[in-house]
Amino acid sequence: MKISAKAEYACLAILALARRRPVDPPIRIREISENHGIPERYLVQILLQLKGAGLVASTRGASGGYRLARSAASISLGEVLTAIDGPDSPPRESSRPANQVLASVWEDVRIAERSVLDKTTIAQLAERTLPHEWVI
Repeated sequence: MKISAKAEYACLAILALARRRPVDPPIRIREISENHGIPERYLVQILLQLKGAGLVASTRGASGGYRLARSAASISLGEVLTAIDGPDSPPRESSRPANQVLASVWEDVRIAERSVLDKTTIAQLAERTLPHEWVI
């Protein structure tokens, strides 16, 4: 599986937003950019795509910024990747038996991959990024 830099940056931005509580003010682009090493101008484009997909919402003004448009538990990693890179491309057609056999394996891999991405929520990933307190 290949993940574009743009898609990875989008996932990092979504995770930054997911770690905020609903009562917290919106997070500014500069904060996400500095904390995750994402070029600010590139991040603006990414957030606009995520906004267009209904995953993030923006607030204008001095206290403006970005927040998740829905709960992190209702956003899948697959949705984020699709919002940035578009839907999966269809498999190549071929009439040759060997190509068809390989194509069926590639399709099985794609389906398994998609299943993992669609079952993994942003809330689950955000939870995994929190520091754990160990009690002994």
